[in-house]
Amino acid sequence: MPNREPSWHAGYFQEEDSTVEQIVAKLVSEFERGKLTRRQLIQDLTLAVTAGSALSAAPAPGAEGTVLQAIYINHVSYQVADYTKTRDFYAGLFGMKVAEDDGKTQCRLLFGDNILAVRNASTRPDKKIGVDHIAYTIANWDAEKDANLAEITRRGLKLTQGTSMLDPDGLRVQFGGYKQ
Repeated sequence: MPNREPSWHAGYFQEEDSTVEQIVAKLVSEFERGKLTRRQLIQDLTLAVTAGSALSAAPAPGAEGTVLQAIYINHVSYQVADYTKTRDFYAGLFGMKVAEDDGKTQCRLLFGDNILAVRNASTRPDKKIGVDHIAYTIANWDAEKDANLAEITRRGLKLTQGTSMLDPDGLRVQFGGYKQ
């Protein structure tokens, strides 16, 4: 399932649109003029604010460093008390499409170009109900995986589970290619 490109792209913003506030204002203006749907506005605001905060928090790459370019939110992992009840609620109320349902502990709920990965909390390491992690699709991951992992090591960051790490607030971030 292809992901939707954001309504904005490289070159969309002018050089003077350099702050997150200016980008948000421009997106809201586009929405008010009918150039963006409400869904596109919310998705693009999420992406713009996430990217802006990540860039402001990340150290600039060194002479040998690279930036892992996040291009999409791949999925949100949601730990629940009973995945079947959650699955039925979201599919029934919001019309989300059920996919990859193992019939025991987990499924994926698809809506638009988004994925909500629903899992029984009792089967997860910390057993906590709530958002477990957010996964990002990284540009050219398959071709540049080794270089990306080397950059993480160079920055002194520690992988926690495969291609996951903790952000500065202790929230788990997963990253990789389209299929995660």
